Amino acid sequence: MAKDETVYDFPKALLEAQDELDEVRGELRKLLKKQPWSVEPLPAWTTHENAWRASSHPDSPGWDSADQHRIGKLRAREVELAPLFTGHSFWKDIAPEERTPARDHLKHHRERRTAVAA
Repeated sequence: MAKDETVYDFPKALLEAQDELDEVRGELRKLLKKQPWSVEPLPAWTTHENAWRASSHPDSPGWDSADQHRIGKLRAREVELAPLFTGHSFWKDIAPEERTPARDHLKHHRERRTAVAA
C-alpha cells in the first residue's frame, strides 16, 4: 500500500486539536496580513542609496491595541496546542519511520476527507 493510501485511525482529540490549530492559524494569517509593517508607530524609511538592495516602508501608525491583544491570544493558543500533537499517546503505536507521514495525514485530514466525499 502506498503511503498516500495509508489510513490512520486518529483519536477524536487529535482531530479536534488539528482543526482548532488550523482555525487559529487561519485567523492569525488574516489579522497579520492587515497589520502595518510595525507594531509600534514608526516613521517611513528608505535604505541608503548605496544599499545592496533598495527597500523602503511608509509611515506605520502601529497596530491597533485590540488587534495586538487578539494576535497575542491566538499565538498563545497556538503554542498551547503544540504539545497535544507531540505528546499524545497515539504516536506510541505508530512506528518511528511512519510518524512523519502520519503527522502529514493528520495535518491534511480535512482535505483528504473532502476528497473522499467528492
